[in-house]
Amino acid sequence: MATAAAVKESPSTRFAKDQLKAFVERIERLEEEKKAIADDVRDVYAEAKATGYEVKALRAIVRMRKQDKDARQEYETILETYMHALGMV
Repeated sequence: MATAAAVKESPSTRFAKDQLKAFVERIERLEEEKKAIADDVRDVYAEAKATGYEVKALRAIVRMRKQDKDARQEYETILETYMHALGMV
């Protein structure tokens, strides 16, 4: 009966394992960086709030700035139409 230590890996198997390990380690490193960046963003929002800015409005502005100008205008037009229909404006 062969033990796990006695089984010799082929070079292609070793390469695949090393490659898989490298991918996993890169993903883990990026996840750590993503968490650190999320913490930094949260700190900036907290700083803005302490200065007197409304965080919900800032988040809406950031979200809107990510959108294409035409798509944003279309959304705003639809939103305004719905608000008029509901008597909110």
